Amino acid sequence: MSDTDGKKPLGLRGGPGSVKQSFSHGRTKSVVVETKRKRVVVPKAGSAKPSASGAGKAHYGDPSKRPAGISDAEMERRMKALAAAKSAEVQDAKNRAEEEKAREEERERRRREIEEKAREEAEREAALKAKEEEEARAKKEAEDAKKREVQAKKPAAVAAPKVDDDPAAAQVALQKQMDRGGRPVTPAPRAREREETDRNNRNKVADNRRSGKLTVNQALTGGEGNRHRSMASMKRKQERMRQKAMGNEQREKVVRDVRVPEAIVVSELANRMAERVADVVKALMNMGMMVTQNQSIDADTAELIVEEFGHRILRVSDADVEDVIQQVEEKPEDLKPRPPVVTIMGHVDHGKTSLLDAIRHANVTSGEAGGITQHIGAYQVTTDSGAVLSFLDTPGHAAFTSMRARGAQVTDIVILVVAADDSVMPQTIEAIAHAKAAGVPMIVAINKCDKPDADPNRVRTALLQHEVVVEAMSGDVQDVEVSAKTGKGLDQLLEAIALQAEILELKANPDRAAEGAVIEAQLDVGRGPVATVLVQKGTLKRGDIFVVGEQWGKVRALVNDKGERVDEAGPSVPVEVLGLNGTPEAGDVLNVVDTEAQAREIAEYREHAAKNKRAAAGAATTLDQLLAKAKADETVSELPILVKADVQGSAEAIVQAMEKIGNDEVRVRVLHYGVGAITESDIGLAEASGAPVIGFNVRANAPARNSANQKGVEIRYYSVIYDLVDDVKAAASGLLSAEIRENFIGYAQIKEVFKVSGVGKVAGCLVTEGVARRSAGVRLLRDDVVMHEGTLKTLKRFKDEVKEVQSGQECGMAFENYEDIRPNDVIEIFEREEVQRNLE
Repeated sequence: MSDTDGKKPLGLRGGPGSVKQSFSHGRTKSVVVETKRKRVVVPKAGSAKPSASGAGKAHYGDPSKRPAGISDAEMERRMKALAAAKSAEVQDAKNRAEEEKAREEERERRRREIEEKAREEAEREAALKAKEEEEARAKKEAEDAKKREVQAKKPAAVAAPKVDDDPAAAQVALQKQMDRGGRPVTPAPRAREREETDRNNRNKVADNRRSGKLTVNQALTGGEGNRHRSMASMKRKQERMRQKAMGNEQREKVVRDVRVPEAIVVSELANRMAERVADVVKALMNMGMMVTQNQSIDADTAELIVEEFGHRILRVSDADVEDVIQQVEEKPEDLKPRPPVVTIMGHVDHGKTSLLDAIRHANVTSGEAGGITQHIGAYQVTTDSGAVLSFLDTPGHAAFTSMRARGAQVTDIVILVVAADDSVMPQTIEAIAHAKAAGVPMIVAINKCDKPDADPNRVRTALLQHEVVVEAMSGDVQDVEVSAKTGKGLDQLLEAIALQAEILELKANPDRAAEGAVIEAQLDVGRGPVATVLVQKGTLKRGDIFVVGEQWGKVRALVNDKGERVDEAGPSVPVEVLGLNGTPEAGDVLNVVDTEAQAREIAEYREHAAKNKRAAAGAATTLDQLLAKAKADETVSELPILVKADVQGSAEAIVQAMEKIGNDEVRVRVLHYGVGAITESDIGLAEASGAPVIGFNVRANAPARNSANQKGVEIRYYSVIYDLVDDVKAAASGLLSAEIRENFIGYAQIKEVFKVSGVGKVAGCLVTEGVARRSAGVRLLRDDVVMHEGTLKTLKRFKDEVKEVQSGQECGMAFENYEDIRPNDVIEIFEREEVQRNLE
């Protein structure tokens, strides 16, 4: 009999194989075995569900491009996780590079400090050595001079033989030195020099004989410079050098003034005190703080350490860098009259820009897209009477709230423009609120009085509801009926402005450092960052160094509202400033400082403070809040977009409008916004997030267009803000889930319950109202309480399956997966329909 007992051997991948089995008593058996093939499930054609993420992610449903058995939701979740991991990896690489750079800078700083200390020590030793040599040389020269003076004072007779010498020789020498008259004879100069040389030689020989002896005078004066130092002195010197090399050199304590900010690194504190880092760390550990030299401590702890080491502490704040901005006290004798700043505000399409054009004899309206003002403008006008006025023109669209608020904050007088044929509108009310909040006087200009349906009295009456009482109604607010088209009332409006300015007595000091407010900022392709600044105090000149918000710069050029270059701009003069290192935020304050270092330091501090503030605002304070936010975000659909605009104010207005779009289910998230043309980096960010790029009055450059075509990124251009808002709102509405509505179609009452083999319980029903359809949903009601909701398994009329049964007819119904039915129960029949929702 075969080992397989007649059974068909199992197939083995790559061919059959055999295994030899061993049993007790020496028995063996060969068995043919097989490795079972892995079952591969191939989905049927058309079974893949379409992706819910749109056409841009259609490849998720392609089985050939993903593992088998992976659903659309799972595939999309994996792709999101992969994108998040890639972004985290890029951020980690960036953080590592920054840390490595910081460590390299720290090593370079320490190396420079060590070299500086070694160089200072070498210079100090060289100076000390030179000083000692100079003192020794001066001492020796003094001794030589003293000896020569002593020798010069000796009489010539010193050359005579001594008393203990031969008397005969002395007598002969004496006779030689006496002339015939018995007077002493002075030797010739050469003879004197020769005698002095001989005498010095004899003294030198005598000194050499006494060189081994040490007198008290030589010990005090250091000898003649040819004696060696003693062994004890050499040992003391070597010990001092050894102690110095070990850092244990005892030196006089130097008390320093240590500047301590709100938080300081331990190593930096040690450097400022000129103490060893190990000593500072040891002192902190003694206080119970286990820290390293790279950790930060607060100012209170640093104060204790500084006092313990015997130094004086000077507590400073990071905000002290802004103290260099001059706070000049205005003296009355320095103030001079300045032109008034007039802001024109009102509702959209009420003729604000047209009115300003009529005053300026210009035509700004023709250049505005959509016929509405979408930028804040600054102009200076000289009237026929010679008065100079500075005008600010603000947009009237609802999205430009921030621009209107900025205009009201920097103005002296507000002109509220109201159309006589349209009365008070929402943005008119908002402009009134801005003017009252700023505390500035208001003049009401009732425009479009030339139209047949104009009614100025209706405007005056409507303003009463907002506590604006004009002079025509016994109030204190001036009102003028004007027409920008015909020029009616313009002279009266200018007179009203001049009267109001005269009452205000506007003055400023033009001879101080300039201070102003940024009205608008943009990134010009040819000129770089450009800011429109309204100078409020002082005079801004070419070459001035300034700081504005988080940016700084040097005035490279000043351009007035007519496009002419000027050398300076005084109070109430709007100018374009060129020379910034970046685009500031609209509304930032410009201050002139003395040096570039101060401007750079202030800008860096403000940027760091703003970054910390944004991080603190975006971070959840507790774990519960973090989890609640994450849970809430799971149920919210987001529409990411990237915005680039021509000026800072427009970008800000668009972002604020986008934040208002959405509800609890969907919202618009602005990934990034800025000014200037659309670049490749914008396309890369949009591709990573799957967001479209929106350009407002800007275009993409050639590399960005090519990159967008390759990566499939959508770029949309707009020039009118309400078109942009409408399109984004429509796109966000597409993310809303459809609303399910129920339509009641009929009732049926159960008369009897039957048991049918193979089917289960079947209810014999009478349709009492409406119609019963098999495709509809049903609810089982018992005593008006819903017992079950589901679908019908069968709907029969006599023995036939039917699609529907009309009212008054009997039928048989069976529920899907439910059999607890009783006589007199009521069946409610309804249909569901999906209704697409839109954002309001």
